[in-house]
Amino acid sequence: MLIVRKNLKNPSECKMTEVVKKEGSTDIEEKKEETPRKRVYTPDLCMWLNDEGTGYDGEVYLPGVERDSIKLKMEETFIYISGETERTRYAGAYSLCCPIDPEKATSTYKEGLLAFHVPFKEPELHIVDVEIN
Repeated sequence: MLIVRKNLKNPSECKMTEVVKKEGSTDIEEKKEETPRKRVYTPDLCMWLNDEGTGYDGEVYLPGVERDSIKLKMEETFIYISGETERTRYAGAYSLCCPIDPEKATSTYKEGLLAFHVPFKEPELHIVDVEIN
């Protein structure tokens, strides 16, 4: 049986204790006490084509997350975002339809809102002269 105990002075602090009753006895033994695991959420990503049509602008809401715990990783075809608070972990990977240039990406974080801009990758043209027989 698991018992969850909340600290009334600090409601965000709670512990879980496993209680085991010995067979053939009325004694109860507390086995272990641990802090509950973090809740894991996928943050909602709002992304749109910028006004010039040259890339994406996007926003992700990460409430209560400190700037230092945020990871924003980009590759040509996906974006990965993560961040943590004491009780919550946010993590999400998002696929893109058009290749981006992650080297030129910029981002800001203020009051729980991560905003970023990333331009599209310039198309690489490989033109080959084909001999006509």
